[in-house]
Amino acid sequence: MTREQYILATQQNSLPRTEHPQFYPVGIYGWRKRCLYFFVLLLLVTMIVNLAMTIWILKVMNFTVDGMGNLRVTKKGIRLEGISEFLLPLYVKEIHSRKDSPLVLQSDRNVTVNARNHMGQLTGQLTVGADAVEAQCKRFEVRSSDGGKVLFSADEDEIVIGADRLKVTGTEGAVFGHSVETPHIRAEPSQDLKLESPTRSLVMEAPRGVQVNAAAGDLKATCRKELHLQSTEGEIFLNADTIRLGNLPVGSFSSSSSSSSFSSSSSPSSSAPRQTIYELCACPNGKLYLSPAGAGSTCQSSSNICLWS
Repeated sequence: MTREQYILATQQNSLPRTEHPQFYPVGIYGWRKRCLYFFVLLLLVTMIVNLAMTIWILKVMNFTVDGMGNLRVTKKGIRLEGISEFLLPLYVKEIHSRKDSPLVLQSDRNVTVNARNHMGQLTGQLTVGADAVEAQCKRFEVRSSDGGKVLFSADEDEIVIGADRLKVTGTEGAVFGHSVETPHIRAEPSQDLKLESPTRSLVMEAPRGVQVNAAAGDLKATCRKELHLQSTEGEIFLNADTIRLGNLPVGSFSSSSSSSSFSSSSSPSSSAPRQTIYELCACPNGKLYLSPAGAGSTCQSSSNICLWS
């Protein structure tokens, strides 16, 4: 046995032995235990309050297995009842209202509907504002209730109005900056039809003729300078009981020579130029011809001339 082992063995034998060994308790006691119980109780109260609030929110918001409140999730999509407010953008494929109620889109400012392609580019836009309704697209169409007839269409090239009757109710009528092509222009039964060009000429053209008809009123054509009635291939036919040409100058016939002195009733003068005066004669068939005025007038015996003309 070595020296160190001997010393250790003698020291262990010399230690006093106790008859009752001491045990140290293990656990939380005192103020620590009271704090732990307090936190456990506080956690239990918080859980009970949280559960009660959750049940109250579920009851107030009307949460069901089909949705929340006025929102119902069906096989065809989402159904909203009443007024709904969206604070962020809404992306949907179709929006339908109930059969017995209209669809109302309301905003404090503008209501804008955008259409985009698969690349996200804007292809169409409809903006409803307080001052105007603006549509930005390649072609704008308004169709009938059945969707078969186009009532109004507009694009960059032309504007087409497909209604059977176009009615303009403005007091100033309709103003056209360029030409107008239409087969029929008619006013209301109790109103007058007026075609006017204040600063330019008014031209009516048709490849097979222009017909102007006033069934229950007068027909009046007024111009500032000259009025031309021209027929390149046919004739000008005036059919009336009385044909009057007013405000014509009055001429006097002089038998002293083959020519006569012509003077106007509005400004008589002895120095007026000498012109030959003709009479305007009418045949039984309605044709007109000129005859020299004077004693040898042929208006009384116009049978030969009417046959010739």
